[in-house]
Amino acid sequence: MRELARAELERARRRTAALTDCLDEAGLTAQHSPLMSPLVWDLAHVANQEDFWLVRQAGGRPGVRPDIDHLYDAFRHPRADRPALPLLTPGQARDYGARVRDLALEVLENSDPDDPGAGPLLRDAFVFGMIAQHEQQHDETMLATHQLRTGEPVLHAPAPPPAPAGAAALPREVLVPGGPFTMGTDTDPWALDNERPAHTVELPAFWLDTVPVTNAAYQEFIAAGGYRDPRWWHPRGWAHKEHAGLEAPQFWLRDSSGWLRRRFGRTEPLPPEEPVLHVCWYEADAYARWAGRRLPTEAEWEKAARHDPATGRSRRHPWGDTPPGPDHANLGQRHLQPAPAGSFPAGAAPSGARQLLGDVWEWTSSDFLPYPGFAAFPYREYSEVFFGSEYKVLRGGAFGVAPVACRSTFRNWDYPIRRQIFAGFRTARDASGTDA
Repeated sequence: MRELARAELERARRRTAALTDCLDEAGLTAQHSPLMSPLVWDLAHVANQEDFWLVRQAGGRPGVRPDIDHLYDAFRHPRADRPALPLLTPGQARDYGARVRDLALEVLENSDPDDPGAGPLLRDAFVFGMIAQHEQQHDETMLATHQLRTGEPVLHAPAPPPAPAGAAALPREVLVPGGPFTMGTDTDPWALDNERPAHTVELPAFWLDTVPVTNAAYQEFIAAGGYRDPRWWHPRGWAHKEHAGLEAPQFWLRDSSGWLRRRFGRTEPLPPEEPVLHVCWYEADAYARWAGRRLPTEAEWEKAARHDPATGRSRRHPWGDTPPGPDHANLGQRHLQPAPAGSFPAGAAPSGARQLLGDVWEWTSSDFLPYPGFAAFPYREYSEVFFGSEYKVLRGGAFGVAPVACRSTFRNWDYPIRRQIFAGFRTARDASGTDA
């Protein structure tokens, strides 16, 4: 576990550098959207969390800069207010991060993650995995900031491969049989508190889209007047759509030739075969109603992704327990866009659904709530303070999610109006008695 922890910490830091070294000081200190922090805030925040948890809590050392904790407390300062704070400069933030990392690796080297008597922070190198996931989550947030910024492209990556043979012939939906399954986990050493504990959930049979809803399918909703018909919208969603003037997913543009999109500084034709991206929960819910379907519950999504009816067990990933590889899923910012629908047959779940991990976060119908027996660890502010009906759960992980922070039990959540996140969806419907 020590070598894995070291590798994941270093992988996260390389990605942080790639997302920040590509911009000058003005680009790092500017606020590109009131929804997002200046990138320099994120750069120092990940170092500050590492300072607190790895150097001080795990290592029992005084820490590098406890005097700046208040500046990088995400609960103390809303994102819109952070540019006015006396933040570290980009150079100072990088130096701070380097000093913290040196000490954190010393702590890791002097700990024994395999010691069964180690405390819960150090056992299985949990706290190091937590911090690696935290930095990668902020890297995804910084990637969203890059999507919101204006100016010339500074990020580059190859396009994903075309859809494999037979993708167009996949069935529209797959049947997930009814019955019990194990939701959540007690055994994944780096699973976060909201993924625990494992518990049995009984579900009736249901049908689920084989692949996420595509741009082409979503264009049909627009062309059919979906944004003009309140029948399909949740009342709060219709009010938000009217207030915000929503007419299409964020970053979509239309000219005489058809639909275009803006993607990391590039304007390009909208690929019809890609999963739709940058829709809020209300848009996803409206599409599902228009299509005569619904969004899956969080439990349905997880059963479709994990449950193996042949063995009765729940897998770590749709394809099994092995780590994600390039044949399984579009993860880790390897590409800067989703892969075409039907990609990654090697990553298919036992249900037959594809692309449940990677490509786009998928909205579910569920509120973000604790599992039975939930216990906050190691701090309430990671999950517990967000529980309630204010947030909707997303599952699966987008193309910008790192494998270390992506598994079939991982839970994301956000406000139902958010569109800057890399979110799409798939739809579901109840199965009839003869189907089950």
